[in-house]
Amino acid sequence: MLTVVNPEEPTPAAVSEQAKTGGSLIDEIVRDGARRMLAAALEAEVAAYIAAHAAELDEQGRRLVVRNGHALPRQVLTSAGAVEVVAPRVNDKRVDEAGERRRFASVILPAWCRKSPQINEVLPLLYLHGLSSSDFVPALQQFLGTSTGLSAPVITRLTVQWQDEARAFNGRDLSGADYVYLWADGVHLNVRLDEAKLCLLVMVGVRVDGRKELVALAEGYRESTESWADLLRDCKRRGMRAPVLAVGDGALGFWNALREVFPTSREQRCWFHKIANVLGALPKSAHPGAKKALAEIWNAEDRDHARRAVAAFKLAYGAKFGKAVAKVVDDLDELLAFYDFPAEHWVHLRTTNPIESTFATVRHRTKVTKGPGSKAAGLAMAFKLIEAAQQRWRAVNAPHLVALVRAGARFERSRLVERVTAGPVTSDAAAA
Repeated sequence: MLTVVNPEEPTPAAVSEQAKTGGSLIDEIVRDGARRMLAAALEAEVAAYIAAHAAELDEQGRRLVVRNGHALPRQVLTSAGAVEVVAPRVNDKRVDEAGERRRFASVILPAWCRKSPQINEVLPLLYLHGLSSSDFVPALQQFLGTSTGLSAPVITRLTVQWQDEARAFNGRDLSGADYVYLWADGVHLNVRLDEAKLCLLVMVGVRVDGRKELVALAEGYRESTESWADLLRDCKRRGMRAPVLAVGDGALGFWNALREVFPTSREQRCWFHKIANVLGALPKSAHPGAKKALAEIWNAEDRDHARRAVAAFKLAYGAKFGKAVAKVVDDLDELLAFYDFPAEHWVHLRTTNPIESTFATVRHRTKVTKGPGSKAAGLAMAFKLIEAAQQRWRAVNAPHLVALVRAGARFERSRLVERVTAGPVTSDAAAA
């Protein structure tokens, strides 16, 4: 069999020697494969760009867009480690209407790119966990294979940039975004250089097309009514419409502020927080049975079955643990509000999971001696963390029904009621 050997490829013995002196063999193979794939993609991108403008000629009949060698080698930090890139160059002699020379800009590898988006996601997460800017180099150099782009001044500049991005985000126009559902929660983080904890007021919404999106992130004072009211007023001033349903825990601050700023919005208490509060008022021996009884309520077939489950819970625990039962009975209307919306949305509306899952790791791992160095840095780090996380958020189930909710459609026993006098029809039939 004829085998073609690339003279530039290192021999197995050379690779093994390299693996002995720095890093494992598998890491070297992965980095080499990443380098080759990136080089091939860049060559293909440039070839496509030149072919697309091959017909454009100057007065002498020569092409205006041609190859122009390669740029100087540079290292790019990726999830596979540091990869050396030699990007092809393009000589574009065309000019635009203003007389400026056109320039080829790679979509795969922009001229400013030194780190992949995945690496940019890691940096704020590590900083938020308490890693000092001076510790990034020793912590990541061995893993990535290089310290390029990870010096303390670089990290400091990034934190300043993230703070500017967070301020710009909190000042953006909201008139073009219609949030039908809204989750709200307060997240408390320890600040390394401050005795007081940082309280972040977080709001995540569902747009009419069903996509989840970060609405606002601001510093608050212990989730007070005034802090939430200031945030909601600011959102309203920037064009935000009243959500149809807001989901949050039992903290009175948010609900009082919501009733003041958006009085038409309905309220849904978070079952995750409610179950924790109920179990806190019960002995541990009663937890297994109570969890099962509470699940019969929030996971019931419809509102009528849920009310019967509440009655059974009250009968089983009311005599001995009246305080625990009162936590459910007193907020019953707000706990069962999600039953008035499409059944496909119930799994999203019962809890504040979009916020809880994003900050769960940070909330559980931060300690008094760690955390961001200041409240401004903590706010910026949290913004970058949730900004990266929302790229992986999936839309709500049956996103086509969100627009019907905004339009005021009524749902009874998980069925859409088109008219008051008409019989109920299934949501699938309505969508058809």
